[in-house]
Amino acid sequence: MSTPGKRIRVLIVDDSALVRSILTDVLSRDPAIEVVGTAGDAHIAREKIKKLNPDVLTLDVEMPKMDGLTFLNNLMRLRPMPVVMVSSMTERGAEVTLDALAMGAVDFLAKPRIDVAAKLPEYCDELIGKIKAAACASVRALDPQRAAQLKPKIAAPAAAGGLPAARRMRTTDRIIAIGASTGGTEAIKQVLCGLPADTPGILIAQHIPKAFSTSFAKRMNDCCAMTVYEAEDGQQVLAGHVYIAPGDRHLYLVRDGARYVCRLDDGAPVNRHKPSVDVLFNSVARSAGENAIGVILTGMGKDGAKGLKEMRAAGSRTVAQDEATSVVWGMPGEAVAIGAAQDVVPIHQMAAHVLALAEGMDFTKQARAL
Repeated sequence: MSTPGKRIRVLIVDDSALVRSILTDVLSRDPAIEVVGTAGDAHIAREKIKKLNPDVLTLDVEMPKMDGLTFLNNLMRLRPMPVVMVSSMTERGAEVTLDALAMGAVDFLAKPRIDVAAKLPEYCDELIGKIKAAACASVRALDPQRAAQLKPKIAAPAAAGGLPAARRMRTTDRIIAIGASTGGTEAIKQVLCGLPADTPGILIAQHIPKAFSTSFAKRMNDCCAMTVYEAEDGQQVLAGHVYIAPGDRHLYLVRDGARYVCRLDDGAPVNRHKPSVDVLFNSVARSAGENAIGVILTGMGKDGAKGLKEMRAAGSRTVAQDEATSVVWGMPGEAVAIGAAQDVVPIHQMAAHVLALAEGMDFTKQARAL
């Protein structure tokens, strides 16, 4: 984590000289950031990390001599530091980037496209924002046993086939809505893996590109007891099922008689995001009210804080991830600051806490109430 008041020292690692040049130019425009060096492969990067001691690393995936995932796996075991992946966003790239996030990378961004000059200012703002957030992120060493499990799969094709058929067709009485951004893919995984197969229906808005959301849903489906989908318009919300917003659509909850239904919308970004957590939370407040639980997890910015407050005002139970276990305590921190979160819970206790709320236990004894 960088020292407040000092420039953020960045090392750029990419085998393309053109990309290194573009990223250097983009980041150097911000007076709070200093590009201290570049590296064309992992071996050069390793030596420059020792010599330059950067605060943040940008890392490509496909590089000569040693691929980015192998390098990241070693780095997070031996010298953990904030890393932002900058790579191509194909379906295969999505799988690899999700692997990188599991290894401890803070965030990711597509490589700059020099053929789309009109969007370059927007790209600059996004890259600079992610670097600044990464500099403040809480980064932990990758456990050796966990590192061994996360073997790089650079050559593995994306998983094929659809998701398994629904395990049950029981309607849901309660709704759990979860919102997250930076660090959220692993936080969501930890929550979902701690919930049983008969948990009430869950809707999730994670800030993630469309190229990633399908792969992310498949990964979550493979590792948890519930059935996980990338949400579809008109899909009924059932107990034991999870619905993840597509990376290019807002996800709404609506009431259709006695049923809850997913609605997708291609409207303008809200808080610069689509899907937006505020959009999901506001719809859950209107449609489910006191039958809902709102959970805001790690993430940069403020998206979701106002929506969580709307949920609380509508009678929902509201929970925020605590600062100590958040990669970036932006979204949950804002929710706490404006009085939107009734409870503040570490991520390793979140599943048990949410389950207790869903089962109607004595809420006041579950966590520190605000």
